[in-house]
Amino acid sequence: MGSLSKTVAVNNQKEEESPQNPSSQNHKELDAGALFVLKSKGSWIHAGYHLTTSIVAPPLLSLPFAFSSLGWIGGVVCLIIGGLVTFYSYNLISLVLEHHAQLGRRHLRFRDMAHDILGPRWGRYYVGPIQFAVCYGAVVGCTLLGGECMKSIYLISSPDGNMKLYEFVVIFGGLLLILAQVPSFHSLRHINLISLLLCLAYSTCATAGSIYIGSSSKGPSKDYSINGTNENRMFGVFNAIAIIATTFGNGIIPEIQATLAPPVKGKMFKGLCICYTVVTITFFTVAISGYWAFGNQAEGIILTNFMDNAKSLLPKWFLLMTYALTLLQLSAVAVVYLQPTNEVLERTLADPKKHQFSVRNVLPRLVSRTLSVAIATTISAMLPFFGDINSLLGAFGFIPLDFVLPVIFFNVTFRPSKRGLIFWLNTTIAVVFSVLGVLAAVAAVRQITLDAKTYKLFANV
Repeated sequence: MGSLSKTVAVNNQKEEESPQNPSSQNHKELDAGALFVLKSKGSWIHAGYHLTTSIVAPPLLSLPFAFSSLGWIGGVVCLIIGGLVTFYSYNLISLVLEHHAQLGRRHLRFRDMAHDILGPRWGRYYVGPIQFAVCYGAVVGCTLLGGECMKSIYLISSPDGNMKLYEFVVIFGGLLLILAQVPSFHSLRHINLISLLLCLAYSTCATAGSIYIGSSSKGPSKDYSINGTNENRMFGVFNAIAIIATTFGNGIIPEIQATLAPPVKGKMFKGLCICYTVVTITFFTVAISGYWAFGNQAEGIILTNFMDNAKSLLPKWFLLMTYALTLLQLSAVAVVYLQPTNEVLERTLADPKKHQFSVRNVLPRLVSRTLSVAIATTISAMLPFFGDINSLLGAFGFIPLDFVLPVIFFNVTFRPSKRGLIFWLNTTIAVVFSVLGVLAAVAAVRQITLDAKTYKLFANV
């Protein structure tokens, strides 16, 4: 990191020596999306809450399943690499954002970064659409998973119940509809603090449940071999890498940094330290304990392994509590990933010259956000197999946004020496993860093809 700091320091010195006035350079009046949704009022600890909610989410419960395709060594190595690379790349994005802010061009959105650094077409036709698809896909996925958690709670309490999955999805969508009206990203800081505590709580429950079952006679016999033909095992590896990459995915680092009150220098690093402390605690404990307890029988979500033929392997109250904690955090995660959509809607429909809570701005906000959540809920209810599609979105979206573009942004912005470590480290990360993204996308398409015969609209899975 010493070479990295030196590169940034040299460029910052050049800025200070520039005769131009950074505070007025390329200054533009904020549009309604930036002014109302991306309010710059937060502190570094608030950024830590937002980052934790956007990364440490219930998809981490799928890590034992990823380990079942990678084995012990492959799983642990991939988890460590994913953590190190994303922590590094998110810091690179933050440094690039700080650099441009000092030049008087503070970027509040991912597409603004791409527009300024790579050119207008990159922001308009690549980064913007991909970020929107990934974030809205995350909202749909959270809504579906929220409905599945509700259904699990219902069946544990009433095994003979006949309510359908889509009914629970609609109920969860109703909860999300209320939370979606929170006016700005900064307004979510208290919700995201609770979310941070919730993810620690359900991860602890999942770890304790795995250890309890794995240590008792109730659990399956431990088998850590990787099953399937050579072809299936190869695609299983690519799919597992995509799962781990998506679990570490964020895709909204610029929008989170936009919530910080200026000056922003150094604040995101502190926020990322909070986030990755929680990441280390939760990801590794859930992944290792779940795989240790269930081996190659680990399900897509480890909580599913806590039931055996509709019979709970844990005390019923404990399982209900774990699902309830997971359900509550899902609502916070969904609202966080709604923010890019909210920002676009606000920028299009609101009037920045009017007060945020004037009738002129409140009514369009209420209608547009209601429609946005209603569409996401309808998709979730119609497509209960959306997890397969989300894997494809993750391969095409999270891997480029979180692994590839940050290092490209840094190299283009700071132009580190081609003889130095930083340039070649960043180039290697960009090339390796671009290849992995393509392979993961192929694996996702293959899985969609294999599962297509089981797809059914409004299925009660």
